Amino acid sequence: MQPAILLEALAFAAERHRDQRRKGADASPYINHPIEVARVLAGEGGVTDETLLVGAVLHDTVEDTRTTSREIEQRFGSRVAALVVEVTDDKSRPKSERKRLQIAHAREASPEARQLKLADKTCNVRDITASPPADWPLARRLEYLDWSEQVVAGCRGANPRLEEAFDEAVAAARAALSRA
Repeated sequence: MQPAILLEALAFAAERHRDQRRKGADASPYINHPIEVARVLAGEGGVTDETLLVGAVLHDTVEDTRTTSREIEQRFGSRVAALVVEVTDDKSRPKSERKRLQIAHAREASPEARQLKLADKTCNVRDITASPPADWPLARRLEYLDWSEQVVAGCRGANPRLEEAFDEAVAAARAALSRA
């Protein structure tokens, strides 16, 4: 792997997400999330594929910033752009429809997109356990866990190590929430 392309992606994502914060009570800088998704892929999932790691760093840029898929393609290549597009929700659709489509599309997704979804959902589950959004009552956090398990059901078979990390995150979240 060429570290320069990953560092370029990190710089690009940091610039695009510079004014964004996570929804959690700690309101951490948004860039921490794509960095953590890439770290989970590499560290916990054993992923070394450059396209997948660069895609992880960029996975929310098209969905959550003014970045276009064409910009991603021009800077990082067609494979990275295709992966980012594959995991990008269409924000013009209602939230309930986007959630339904994530479940439906998971089974049809490429192995790379399924691994990226596994890492993303693992990070999100950990985040809502450690620092949930202040306006998320217990019922909404439990609902998120149920929904994320439905998405991940379609991602199974892509990377057993990532599946184990997700399952452990959900078990820890359910245990923590049962004490709440």
